[in-house]
Amino acid sequence: MSAVSKSKTTAKAPKLVDQYFAKYAESHQNKTNKLIHWICVPAIVFSLIGLMWSIPVPWSYQFLNWASFGIAFSLYYYWRLSQPLALVMLIIIGLFSAIYVLIEQQIGLSGLAILCAVVFVISWVFQFIGHKIEGKKPSFLDDVKFLLIGPIWLLHFLFKKLGISY
Repeated sequence: MSAVSKSKTTAKAPKLVDQYFAKYAESHQNKTNKLIHWICVPAIVFSLIGLMWSIPVPWSYQFLNWASFGIAFSLYYYWRLSQPLALVMLIIIGLFSAIYVLIEQQIGLSGLAILCAVVFVISWVFQFIGHKIEGKKPSFLDDVKFLLIGPIWLLHFLFKKLGISY
């Protein structure tokens, strides 16, 4: 067996998460679109969870709400792709949850819902503007799982910059 064919057989296949990041990156090359994503993806995550958080529940435990189910699903998905990225997302969602509680205490659940709805709509408008500038459609139009990939795609850049394996 030659050295070339030996290296091909022993070469490690890219992790699934890296394959998703590479596919996602195909429609995120333009600097303006990337900047918009750095602002709007976290805003969309915050607002979407906040909207689910705002849906009244028939039980009294404040932290077990409709958002809890979406959070559990997404964290499970992230965990299967990358435990370090999932743990950071857990911390981020924990911080978001503290903010929802503070907002809810100040303006109530309906106020939280209105605030999150406004942030959600504005953020998506900018996302589509970014993709118009990019000249490519958003990745999630081909595969809905890319709605979940966006947040950890951003995080993976931070991990790489800090030299942390994910």
